[in-house]
Amino acid sequence: MIDFTDSAFQNDPHPTYARMRRTGPVRRVRLPSGVDAWLVTRYDDARRALADPRLSKSVAVIGASPTAGGALTRHMLAADPPDHTRLRRLVSATFTARRIEALRPRIAVIATELLDALDGRDRADLIDAFAFPLPIQVICELLGVPAADQGSFRTWSNVIVAGAMSGDRLGPAIESMIGYIRTLLAERREHGGDDLLTGLIQVRDSGDGLTEEELTSMVFLLLLAGHETTVNLIGNGAYLLLRDRERWERLRADRALLPSAIEEFLRYEGPVETSTFRVATEDLEIGGEKVAAGDPVVVVLLSANRDDDRFPGADELRLDRPQNPHLAFGHGIHYCLGAPLARLEAQIAFTALLDRFPGLRLAVEPEELIWRPGTLLRGLTELPVRL
Repeated sequence: MIDFTDSAFQNDPHPTYARMRRTGPVRRVRLPSGVDAWLVTRYDDARRALADPRLSKSVAVIGASPTAGGALTRHMLAADPPDHTRLRRLVSATFTARRIEALRPRIAVIATELLDALDGRDRADLIDAFAFPLPIQVICELLGVPAADQGSFRTWSNVIVAGAMSGDRLGPAIESMIGYIRTLLAERREHGGDDLLTGLIQVRDSGDGLTEEELTSMVFLLLLAGHETTVNLIGNGAYLLLRDRERWERLRADRALLPSAIEEFLRYEGPVETSTFRVATEDLEIGGEKVAAGDPVVVVLLSANRDDDRFPGADELRLDRPQNPHLAFGHGIHYCLGAPLARLEAQIAFTALLDRFPGLRLAVEPEELIWRPGTLLRGLTELPVRL
């Protein structure tokens, strides 16, 4: 049985997942929330499960969190077709390749300004000073969220993504987030703006099939998912490069490696550890195990991406890995809508770091670093560096 709350597991879950892939790749476990669920750890099983329509993500099937109710759980990540199709269509136009690429100059300016603020300093926390504020500023500008609110939002989101492991702090954080979003929506209805948030409000108020709960939930999802994965992508990638200076120097010397390096960061130490809940709508089989209708299923993306049957030398970080069909952004109809934006932000972030601070080094030993609690996300709480 896995103890998800054990600090040794949280800091390095890979050995445990490797044993599971060998001895019981699909097995029942008790999650920190107290729920018993099937954990899927091998690549082929994971990929099939992520695209299996018999595994529902609908809040109507799974049931809403008793704390959040419906206010934060009526978004596209917690919906099956046709609701999922309708909700995803409302925001998909914002995340086209052309529109994302058009953000490049602005993201580059934000990255430069953040690194400018570090000039003259010997030491910094790269998460706090760079990996967090870059994507949160981008998504806030895209949505039209005031920059002054980023600190509060970060506190709430850290508690929410840790889930049951946050204890008594979870309920108040959710309520604060709900109140914040509702206030934000009320202000934008009164004043308007040229941003995605105003566009979603217009869709809601025109009666085009978007309920107020769905609107609140959609803003929550875009804010949370719009920065959390990229924070961890940048932080984890920087850690992996600085843990082995040869890779840092190799990337400095050959920038053509950057796209494949980013994909390898996503595979090797991806920003999302597990998928969100799915529930079987009928009896089915996963990896030779019989899953009964009503059983919860959780796919371990972090484990699937270290499966030697799919990735030769899976436990080795290879910046030039030629074929890398990782599952870091999911698979199937719930594949991450913001993946192109996350990749672009990472590309700009690493280019800026390599250019500005070529001598960047870890300020502590790797084993001193602490990873964020919870089973949903995979990222460091801080990354002390010498500039």
